[in-house]
Amino acid sequence: MTQLVIGRYRARVAQTEEDVRRAQALRHRAFFGADGLDQDPFDDTCTHILIEERDGGRLACCFRILPLTRGAEINRSYSAQFYELSGLQGFDGKMVEMGRFCILPGLNDPDILRIAWGAMTRYVDENKVEMLFGCSSFSGTDAETYLDAFAMLKERHLAPRRWLPRVKAPSVFRFAQKLRWRKPDARLAMSRMPPLLRTYLLMGGWVSDHAVVDRQLNTLHVFTGLEISAIPATRKRLLRAVAQ
Repeated sequence: MTQLVIGRYRARVAQTEEDVRRAQALRHRAFFGADGLDQDPFDDTCTHILIEERDGGRLACCFRILPLTRGAEINRSYSAQFYELSGLQGFDGKMVEMGRFCILPGLNDPDILRIAWGAMTRYVDENKVEMLFGCSSFSGTDAETYLDAFAMLKERHLAPRRWLPRVKAPSVFRFAQKLRWRKPDARLAMSRMPPLLRTYLLMGGWVSDHAVVDRQLNTLHVFTGLEISAIPATRKRLLRAVAQ
């Protein structure tokens, strides 16, 4: 993927160990609110995408991508630590796990999310990827804060049965089961939905029927999938316009 520029930001692939350390430092700041390095073994097998300010080069956002040739490899993914993904082993196309997405705390520029999806779109097109997936995180582990958001996920955005992830993690919130009679307040639900997950859903993405309680990162997360063929044509055109 070549460098992509939008507004005051540029997106590029990490090239050096120092690039990766900068991403790890931003992740630690975003996830834990302190200086340090957020590291795990997946860093060595992933491609890291950096989104920097063009003026000065400050790192504004980062994420990593793990390519898989088909669903049979899905147990290599980060997500497979938390979700039982045997249904997706039958997916016969290229897949990419998008993970560790974070934005520098205090930055709220919508161009950051736009350039991130532009970079992802360029990678998907160049590599003929057929599915994106990953874990979409809600801040904190109190499910009560997000009941309307989870109710909306249950009502409109559950995974197709053939792909539906099963419970694997020891601590989960089974929102599809517990909220089956709850009608979501749409305004409140969308205000509680994480921006990255909102974007997935706008493109036709779907989620697991439960959220994993991750106390290490202080998050609730749902498995999220997006089949590229399901993205509406108008949205594909908008994404590709950004990716040019």
